[in-house]
Amino acid sequence: MKMKKINLLLAAVLFTAFVLNLSSCTKGDDEGDQPQPGPDEYTIKDNGSGTGTVTWKSGKTYHLDGFVFVNDGQVLTIEPGCVIKGLPGQGENASALIVARGGKIIAEGTKEKPIIFTAEGDDLNGSVGMSDRGLWGGLILLGKAKLNSSPGESQIEGIPTNEPRGRYGGVDDNDNSGVIKYVSIRHGGTDIGDGNEINGLTLGAVGSATVIDYVEILANKDDGIEFFGGKPRLKHILSAYCADDSFDYDEGFRGYGQFWVAIQDPNEGDRIGEHDGGTDPETGTPYAEPNICNVTYIGRGTNAGKRVITFRDNAAGHYINSIFVNQTKGIDIENLADDQDSYKQFQNGILTIEHNVFWNVSDGTPGGIFKISGSGANEADSLAAVQAFADYFESAGNEVSNPGISADNPVPSSPVTGNMSEYPDAWFDAVNYKGAFGSENWAAGWTAFFKNK
Repeated sequence: MKMKKINLLLAAVLFTAFVLNLSSCTKGDDEGDQPQPGPDEYTIKDNGSGTGTVTWKSGKTYHLDGFVFVNDGQVLTIEPGCVIKGLPGQGENASALIVARGGKIIAEGTKEKPIIFTAEGDDLNGSVGMSDRGLWGGLILLGKAKLNSSPGESQIEGIPTNEPRGRYGGVDDNDNSGVIKYVSIRHGGTDIGDGNEINGLTLGAVGSATVIDYVEILANKDDGIEFFGGKPRLKHILSAYCADDSFDYDEGFRGYGQFWVAIQDPNEGDRIGEHDGGTDPETGTPYAEPNICNVTYIGRGTNAGKRVITFRDNAAGHYINSIFVNQTKGIDIENLADDQDSYKQFQNGILTIEHNVFWNVSDGTPGGIFKISGSGANEADSLAAVQAFADYFESAGNEVSNPGISADNPVPSSPVTGNMSEYPDAWFDAVNYKGAFGSENWAAGWTAFFKNK
């Protein structure tokens, strides 16, 4: 009898330890497999079945161990104040959160309790420097919207080609990948092989029903945000101190953007905007033609040799009511001999840059700020393109004036109003000022870059 009681007691202890171990991780795709309230730390490792339909709780910390997917049909809800940390690792051992086609993420933080994605060693109190990059992967959303590449769907860069959950693209431009709101993504960009790093936020064929608002990308080793086709709509985006481009698009991106901010590290970063039309083929349609309004792009300085925006490979798009400051080079448009280029889109009226303010960009002249790259069909064609684009600067209502902003305070010393372009759609807030800020800094307090401002 005594031995039976001892065995029962031992069994109870072992069972309790087993239950506690289960509560420290998530696996499977059932609601019952989600992390249970209890410990403050969870390690999330994907065995192929994704996160499951699950809620990650406020006040808890979740550690991503490798690539973690939200599978087709699953919904990952992340509560305000939740912290997600990516474990270190390169190549196939990189850590990232990937929302696959048909999956959804509901990450809706608040200004008081933002959701934070960061590196494993970040204590959120200054243990990781403003320029520390590549410490984990990033956040990837994959949807079912249209691409202009063949055959209409692609494998997202960084995910092995034998992983079907890495596919994106389709025919549904209204696809819904969920909600990303008051989310800070910090210190990402793990090298996944051959110098290829993950972007801070990657959007592959994301549709217009997805809500993306109030997002910070800080100190990513590659781009801040890269758009691969689709029609996502984003407001209140801060891309700061990223080592490559701040905003990059390709594969027929046709989304909307308003109140975008880029702040470059004086010592790192390439273009603020790298805008490509297509890849395979470059002539693919629909053309990349986003509408981007009220941006504030702050460059590395007039001696860093970098450019504000490049349009190439048939990229089109529209920038209006925006502010661009402190960059060696301005905006250039590719003009090629075969007429398949972004200059063609400018001639056809689907590449426009209207009613914007430039300061400390190039030499301050229209011909210095608006440039043509490429030789054109011949010398006469090239000279005509150069003159046409320079003349367009003033005829489109652009101006050179000092808005009184800096990286520390991107709010103009007085709002830049008047001489405004009409907004292209009711989705846009019809504000009466240029740039991403009126009289207040909406990024103050909840972002890492403006944490104490």
